[in-house]
Amino acid sequence: MSRVTSWGRDLQSQLAAHRADPAGTPAPVPLPEYPRPQLARGSHVNLNGLWDYAITDSAEPPRRWDGEILVPFPPESALSGVERTVRPSDHLWYRRTLQIPRNFNVGRVWLHFGAVDQLCEIRVDGRLLARHQGGFLPFRVDVTGFADGAPHDLTLHVRDLTDTSWLSRGKQALKPGGIWYTPHSGIWQTVWLESVPETAVEGLVVTPDLAAGVLEVEVTTTAPTTVQVHLLPSWSPEGSGEAVVTASGVSVAGPRGEPVPTTAGHPTAGEAGAGGPVAGPSGRGVAGGNARAASSDPVAGDGSGWARTTLRLPIPDVRPWSPEDPHLYGLRVHAGADQVASYAAMRSVELASGEHGRPVLLLNGAPYFHAGVLDQGYWPESLVTPPSDASMEWDIAAMKDLGYTMLRKHIKIEPLRWYFHADRLGMLVWQDFVNGGRRYNRAVVQVPAVMTARIDDSSHALFGRQDEAGREDYWREAAETVALLRNSPSIVCWVPFNEGWGQFDAVRVAEAVRGWDPSRLIDHASGWHDQGAGDFLSPHIYFREVRPRPEWGADGRAVVLSEYGGYSHAIPGHEFSRREFGYRRFGSPGELTAAWERLHREQVVPAVDGGLAGFVYTQLSDVEDEMNGLVTADRTVVKVEAEVQRAVNAAVRAEFERVTGG
Repeated sequence: MSRVTSWGRDLQSQLAAHRADPAGTPAPVPLPEYPRPQLARGSHVNLNGLWDYAITDSAEPPRRWDGEILVPFPPESALSGVERTVRPSDHLWYRRTLQIPRNFNVGRVWLHFGAVDQLCEIRVDGRLLARHQGGFLPFRVDVTGFADGAPHDLTLHVRDLTDTSWLSRGKQALKPGGIWYTPHSGIWQTVWLESVPETAVEGLVVTPDLAAGVLEVEVTTTAPTTVQVHLLPSWSPEGSGEAVVTASGVSVAGPRGEPVPTTAGHPTAGEAGAGGPVAGPSGRGVAGGNARAASSDPVAGDGSGWARTTLRLPIPDVRPWSPEDPHLYGLRVHAGADQVASYAAMRSVELASGEHGRPVLLLNGAPYFHAGVLDQGYWPESLVTPPSDASMEWDIAAMKDLGYTMLRKHIKIEPLRWYFHADRLGMLVWQDFVNGGRRYNRAVVQVPAVMTARIDDSSHALFGRQDEAGREDYWREAAETVALLRNSPSIVCWVPFNEGWGQFDAVRVAEAVRGWDPSRLIDHASGWHDQGAGDFLSPHIYFREVRPRPEWGADGRAVVLSEYGGYSHAIPGHEFSRREFGYRRFGSPGELTAAWERLHREQVVPAVDGGLAGFVYTQLSDVEDEMNGLVTADRTVVKVEAEVQRAVNAAVRAEFERVTGG
């Protein structure tokens, strides 16, 4: 069996060399790249690497530490060096020295955590600085008071309830198997330091208006100040080049010092984030790749005093972004003494009626078929954490090479660099929100796979959503997800719910998401329990033939087959598990390829004339028991013959262009 990719093997070799010669060989620093390309500064200290860890049965700080853990890999993973499951009753602890040079601080110093699952407390020298709840979103802690050049003791105390509470959890389960995976706990994305001036850019909202040839940039600053935005003809890592357009303004605070709103509002929960063992009121998030401040942070505040200005930049000879030409413009933003770099793209997505009388999806005003793959984002040696930046890039590039134009990022929020690569390489993204709720009712989430069923999702208890605190937490995280990712042009669709997992009030959720971000499409209930909202009828078909139905497109919504296939074959020597899960099993690569081709040529291609506007094949790679990937879990074998995939995807596009007149 193969439980490691080439990227993971490289890290293991570096760690082994360090342990053999600690004095002469430095410890590896995984994922050393700048973690936030959507809002980049020159100030950056990466804190990934070896930390002390302990797993205890008490909330009292450990007197002895169990050993070292390679951050940011979760302790359940092989790359962490720990490989231990953190149970709901356990307390996971991290410790390292925090030493910030005096000359690093230019005003304030932020300690950023990309993601920590699920509940954590952050202390320096024993002093509680912040609490945070939620395992998939970034947050930050102000550590300016410790930027004195002296060594300080940084500790994290983590609890992970996994699937025993209503907290968001994704696909992890304490009893993994089938479509549910090994749990992950604690730090699983990059930890880093950043220093910003007292008056600084807090966030950007970048909105293209392709029809008008104008890019709108909303700049939020920590205090009123002059703002300049420079548009560069193309993005480059250095941020160099002469500006083709410059716009200036002054950011203005809200009336009477009120917080500057960072989403269009929260329908029910305000800023509450209650209920967890270490949870407190949450701080406000901001759009554009920044992280919200953790609760209890004394200087993070609620956005009071922040200021904002919106600038419009007319672009000559607009070059639209598409998978075929993923052109990115560079952005330089000056606000007082602060300077940040970002990027933008000019593109539009819409729903319209095609020449064949069926709803179609438009990209930049023209019909465009979304040929997608379900992307779980799991790795055999590191679970939810990509083993390297190159590994993230590989997944996207490999699917594009096979002729796909879209990835559905499934029940997970990736590191921000993943979205940067999708933006840069040209891959459409459907972004799922992360599911939560109590234990799911099998009759609600599984029976619809084999027989038609639709339940009104206002029956909260049937969907595991009887806890008001859990519903409020979902609202908060949904708003923060949109705010965090909305500047990535690759994201063209939000997917609030999947197969009834923790679904509730999906019509209201779709309306709220539309208010937060009217520029994208919404698949409000992927799979089953469609409530008639959003832009899609979104069936999952695994156990019956794909055949157009009379109701397809009748209500004006496009039809996208948002999961199907899932054909499995275990490649000897490349499997993660001895168990094999798939919706149809095949005994050889040849049989798998032939069946995959028949499915598409005999069912999917003909469905295009009946109104099919896109598909999402299950899935990109094998994951644990699921042997239904297009590539093996270790990313070494393409299981369905590559040329067959390319030819079939070309045939789908050709049929779509024929029936839509594209």
